[in-house]
Amino acid sequence: MTISDAILWPGTKVCEHFGVDPEGEAALIRWMVNTLVYLVVALLVVWIFVV
Repeated sequence: MTISDAILWPGTKVCEHFGVDPEGEAALIRWMVNTLVYLVVALLVVWIFVV
């Protein structure tokens, strides 16, 4: 597993769950899921260390 595979893992698993190819047309779905996952992670980190 490469670093890029590890970073894109959440979106890839969601695409596989819905039965779509994450490398094809579903790349935008994978991007959206990854963005939401890492947004939540980043907000939690900021919340914990700043507040």
